[in-house]
Amino acid sequence: MAHIQKLTYKSKRTGKTSTTWQARYGAPDGSERSKRFDRKTDAENWIKANGADIARGLWVDPKAGQITFKVFANSWMDQRTDIRATTSAKWRGLLDRHILPALGDSHLRDVTPSQVRQWFATLSQMYPSTAAGSYRLLSSIFRTAVDDEMIGRSPCRVKGAATERAAERPTLTIGELAIAVDGTADHWKLAVLLASWCQLRRGEVLGLQRRDIDVLHGALFVRRTWSVVSGDGPRIGPPKTEAGLRKIAIPDNVTAALKHHLTRHVGPRPTDWLFPGEADGPAHPRSLNHAWANARKAAKREDIRFHDLRHSGLTWAAATGASVAELMRRAGHRSPNAALRYQHATEDRDRALASALGKLARPAEVISLERTKDGRRSDLNPATQTK
Repeated sequence: MAHIQKLTYKSKRTGKTSTTWQARYGAPDGSERSKRFDRKTDAENWIKANGADIARGLWVDPKAGQITFKVFANSWMDQRTDIRATTSAKWRGLLDRHILPALGDSHLRDVTPSQVRQWFATLSQMYPSTAAGSYRLLSSIFRTAVDDEMIGRSPCRVKGAATERAAERPTLTIGELAIAVDGTADHWKLAVLLASWCQLRRGEVLGLQRRDIDVLHGALFVRRTWSVVSGDGPRIGPPKTEAGLRKIAIPDNVTAALKHHLTRHVGPRPTDWLFPGEADGPAHPRSLNHAWANARKAAKREDIRFHDLRHSGLTWAAATGASVAELMRRAGHRSPNAALRYQHATEDRDRALASALGKLARPAEVISLERTKDGRRSDLNPATQTK
């Protein structure tokens, strides 16, 4: 039960009498909380505020948020055993490089919205492509702190901060891709074709085995991916999300190269790698990157990374009129936001159609229909006119 007690004491040094007000209330955890104030009004307001939080189920132990953000964040990371090793390594990098240096020493309850806003603004100027991912991680950590009743409300309230604003990646034309394929070593030609025409990620290309290819029905299955964990060796495992597990139809223009590759460069066993490396394992990305470096030089497009082949292919797919759902399925996207990036291709195609329509409206030659006083048309040869 809440109550306020007036306390009066006399200073031994000055002999003056002072008055304070001690407020007390019963907390939901069964304990009694108290605090002293110089004014009775402040004591009453404190009791009212905590009483309102208790009634709404929003009361938080003031002592709970006294640990530093660094301690809580590290504990949060240790408990995230539900994520892939690659994701854990990525989050740890963001936390150590971009979040803890700015917020790590602050007590959990003392981190303010303005502090988060300033941190994000600074990070966005220095590392635009990293800021959104760092903010999403920070927001997730503080949401857990709220759920654990360590703090009453998250300080992450920057509108739009979680949205990626990466620069638009360049794309190849189909003609440039053909030149690049011609400039690729024979055992890597299919990798370039699959990345562009089947829109595969680099790790998905390297994770393919003979059993994943259905030549008869013109399809391939993405069942595993090659990845590297920071501070650890390469790993072969399932795709990051269920959406990554998918069947992809192979365009007809890739079939001949696929059959050639299976005959010349792949072993006979179902588990033989499509792009073999050393010790019966898949090829290392470094080998593929080296091959692509020579190919893009041949096409005079050294600005194109290997991952941009996938981006180019999805852009072409969007230009054919593919829906967002179709792009999501083919690309292995879990969220429509990623697939929507490629819809600009449809907008470009719509602009081309608009330009073509505009050409149909060229001004036609204007023919005068005025007649002379004798009733003849002024635009005709007088010898051929009739009234």
